[in-house]
Formats: sequence, structure tokens, C-alpha cells
Amino acid sequence: MTMMNESQVASAIAPIIGSLGAEYMLDSDTAATGAAAGYKSSFDFYFAGRGGVLGDVDADVIYAAFMFFDRALVEKLWTRSIKVEGARAAGKRYLQSCDSWGRKHLSNVPDLEKFIGPAAKLVAGVDASGLSLFAGVRAEPLPTDTPALAYRLIDSLRELRGCYHIAALVSHGLSGLQATLANENNEAIAKMHGWAPPYPDCSSFVEQRQAAEVTTNNAMARAIAACLSTTEMNTLATQTVRIQSEIV
Repeated sequence: MTMMNESQVASAIAPIIGSLGAEYMLDSDTAATGAAAGYKSSFDFYFAGRGGVLGDVDADVIYAAFMFFDRALVEKLWTRSIKVEGARAAGKRYLQSCDSWGRKHLSNVPDLEKFIGPAAKLVAGVDASGLSLFAGVRAEPLPTDTPALAYRLIDSLRELRGCYHIAALVSHGLSGLQATLANENNEAIAKMHGWAPPYPDCSSFVEQRQAAEVTTNNAMARAIAACLSTTEMNTLATQTVRIQSEIV
């Protein structure tokens, strides 16, 4: 079998951890958990929960960490949502929803330990300099049961790549709105994230966004190479693909 290098591994797992790691955020069970705790909407729970690991910070800190949302929307939802139970409690509750999703959907996936081994080593070994949201998630205690642990690690890897991606976009001179619209001119996402039309023509930023994607992958590849052996990184890629194919 041909072994992949770190760049190929980073590319192989990127779309899977991106989509699979977001599943619990969009799940009706997560929304119900937030509603039961007193959050006005699933979006409120998302802001307080995902951002809550950063602690009781100003909305501008959340804007910096999330990037892809209009500043006014961030100010409104963060300020309102953390009044429910405080930032850190919200962060813990949100990660409990993450763990619950893993238990529900990964319990019948065999051999999750093969994924957990290299994934846990990568998450624990990454130098978190400049990666605040990833560091906040990593600082929370991990679940001990296998399905929840596997999914928490997927979520952590998603936040890791997300932090690298935001840094890459900024280094390539893109704002959150420009990056959103330069991605197939995605006006529906821009609207959902609080930016009001009419939208600027961002077609001229497509090459910068593509360059930022390369920079993101390079950063992820460096982290993988620094933390994992060739065998471990290939196991990570193989098992990530397998989980996606077997998940229920």
C-alpha cells in the first residue's frame, strides 16, 4: 500500500472533519438541549457554547475567534446568550452535546481505538500558539467512553484546522465577508451569518482564498508531521475515512 505524506493526509481528512465535526452543531438534539437550558435559539446556544471555552470575554474576542460572522450579530448573540448560565458553563454544556452526538452515532462503529490513538496524540501534541479556540476546546476534560471520545477528537481537529484557516485568510488579506463571498459567491451563507445585502463583488478574491486554503493545509500538514509518525498519520487518514463510511 502506498503511504501518504503529511500534506496528503491533511487534504484527505479536511473535508471529513469539516463536515462530520459540525454535525452535532446542526443537530435537533443539540438545539433541544439548548432550549431546555433556556437559550432563545439554537444560534444562541451555538455562540455561547462554542465560544464559551474562551471564558467571560468581550464580544470582540468572539468575533476574532469566529471571523465568519457580522460583528453586530456577534455582539447581539454573544451578549444575550452568555446571560443564560455564563460562558464556561455554556461551553461545557455544548461539549456535552458533542459527546452525546458521538455516543448516538458512533457506538456501532468498530475499532474506534485505531482512530483515537493517532487523533489523541495529534490533538495533545499540537503547539497551540495563536490557536485560541482550539486551545479552549482542548483544555476541557475529555469523555472516557470510546464513541464520545472519538467524536470529541473529531471536533477538536475541526477547531484546529479552523484556527489555521482563519490565520491563513487574514495573512492573505481577506475579511470574513470577502472569504465567504469568494467561495462560490455564497450569499446565502453571508446572509445567515448576519451580513446584509447588497453584497460586494468578491470574485477578485477567489485566488487569494484558494491560496489561503493551501496555506491552511500546509499548516495542518506541519502539525501532523510534528506529532505523528508516517504510520500513525496514515492510520489517522484511513480511520477517519472509515468512520465517515460507517457512521449512522
